[in-house]
Amino acid sequence: MAQVLEFKLPDLGEGLTEAEIVRWLVEVGDVVAIDQPVVEVETAKAMVEVPCPYGGVVTARFGEEGTELPVGAPLITVAVGERPASGDGDTGSGGSGNVLVGYGTSEAPARRRRVRQERPVSGASATAGQAGAAGHAGQTRAAGPLNGRADAAASPAGAQVRAGGPGTTVNGQADGPGRDDGPVPVISPLVRRLARQNGLDLRELTGSGPDGLILRADVECALRVAGQGVTAPSAQPHPQVPQAVVPQPAVVSSATAAPGEIRTPLKGIRGAVADKLARSRREIPDATCWVDADATELMRARAAMNAAGGPKISLLALLARICTAALARFPELNSTVDAEAREVVRFDHVHLGFAAQTDRGLVVPVVRDAHARDAESLTAEFARLTEAGRTGRLTPGELTGGTFTLNNYGVFGVDGSTPIINHPEAAMLGVGRIVPKPWVHEGELAVRQVVQLSLTFDHRVCDGGVAGGFLRYVADCVEQPAVLLRTL
Repeated sequence: MAQVLEFKLPDLGEGLTEAEIVRWLVEVGDVVAIDQPVVEVETAKAMVEVPCPYGGVVTARFGEEGTELPVGAPLITVAVGERPASGDGDTGSGGSGNVLVGYGTSEAPARRRRVRQERPVSGASATAGQAGAAGHAGQTRAAGPLNGRADAAASPAGAQVRAGGPGTTVNGQADGPGRDDGPVPVISPLVRRLARQNGLDLRELTGSGPDGLILRADVECALRVAGQGVTAPSAQPHPQVPQAVVPQPAVVSSATAAPGEIRTPLKGIRGAVADKLARSRREIPDATCWVDADATELMRARAAMNAAGGPKISLLALLARICTAALARFPELNSTVDAEAREVVRFDHVHLGFAAQTDRGLVVPVVRDAHARDAESLTAEFARLTEAGRTGRLTPGELTGGTFTLNNYGVFGVDGSTPIINHPEAAMLGVGRIVPKPWVHEGELAVRQVVQLSLTFDHRVCDGGVAGGFLRYVADCVEQPAVLLRTL
C-alpha cells in the first residue's frame, strides 16, 4: 500500500517568503520521478521550477495558477511506492530531499504517465490535505533568523518550529498571553509585518488558504475594506479535497478602483523592482554627472574585431570592459555603504549588473567576475543572461550580488537619463543611443557618432572629483579605444 507524502513550497533562498504559481507541470494522476519539476513559480527575484523530492503518483494539487503561496504551504501530495496500473515502470519509494533546480539525482526524470486509480491509495490519503494544513498553520521554517533575530528554538535546516500560540512572538507581533483561541494561522513574516504596521488584528480574519491559513491577499483585502469604513467579510476556508485542485481566491486589484481606473498589483518582479527603486531614492544621496563622447573610433574598433573572424563582439561587452578598467582606477565606485556600521565597503572584484527589459519587467542580471573576463567571454555571458531573462529562467543567484551596474538605455532610442542606483551599490553608468551628430574633430566640423554617458553615484562614497575622473576615463576610452591597451 502506498504512503501519501505532502510536498510543501520550499525555501527558495535569498530571504524569499512567498511565491506565485505560474504554471503547473503535472496533473493529478500523473506519475512523477524523484526531483522532477512539478510547478513553475515566480518569486520577487525570478521564475523557478520547483522539483519534487518524492517519486510516485500525484494525488492532489494545492493552489491554482496565479495563486500566491507562502513558503511552507502545501503544493502537492504524492502516493509514494505506487506503481502504474500497467506495471511499466517504478517510481521509487524514496525521496532525494532536494528542492532546488540543478540539485538532485543525475537520472533523467521519468516520462509522465497518468494512471487511473480504481481505489483510494490508502486510508491516509483522504486526510493528507487536512493533516498537512492543520500542522502547517502553526509552523514556519527555521532556516534562519527572523528580522535579523535568531529564533531561540531554531532547529537544523529543514526542521520546523512553532510560529504562534499564547505568549509567543514572531517578527515582533505577540499573540498575547492568556488567549484561549489558539495560535494565529499565519506563517509568513511578511503577512505579520504588514498587519502589524497597519494596526490589523490577525485574529479577526478568517484566512482563505488551506485550513484557514491567512495569506497576504487576505490582509490586503481587509485593509482595503477597512479604508472604506466597513467591516471586512470573513473568507471561508476551502476544504482540502484529495485528488483534486484546491481553488484559491484571486487577488482583486480593483476593489477600491473608481470609475475609469484600472489598478494593477505591485507584486512579483515588478513589486520587487518598485521596492528597490524607492529604497534607493530614500536612502542614497545620489548625484549625476554626464558627458558627450565621440564613439566613432569605438564603433570602428568593434567592426574591425568582428571582421577578423571568430565570435562576434557586442558593443555592451566593450562598454563593460571599459567599465572594469575604469573601476580599477577609481575603486571608490565599486563599493557599498554599511549604514549601520557607518563604513564604506570596497570590493576587490567586479560583479557587473546590466539592466535588461523583459515582458515581466526590468531585471538586472549579474555577470560574475567581469573584471577577469575578456570581450568574448563578456559577450557570451551577456547573451546567456539576456536570454534567461527573456524566458524567465534567471535564478535568484544570477540577480543578486552586483557591485556596479551598466545601463544601456540607448536601445530605447533615448539620448540621456539620470539612472537610479541599484541599491545597495554605489554607482551606475548610463549609456544613451549612438547617433550621427555635428562634432568638431581635429579642428574641423564633421559628422561623428556621438553618445551621452551618465554616471549616478552615491555621494557618501566619493566626491565629484572621483566621479568626474571615472566618467572622463570612460569617455576617453570610448573616443580612443587604444587607451585600454595600457590596462591589458
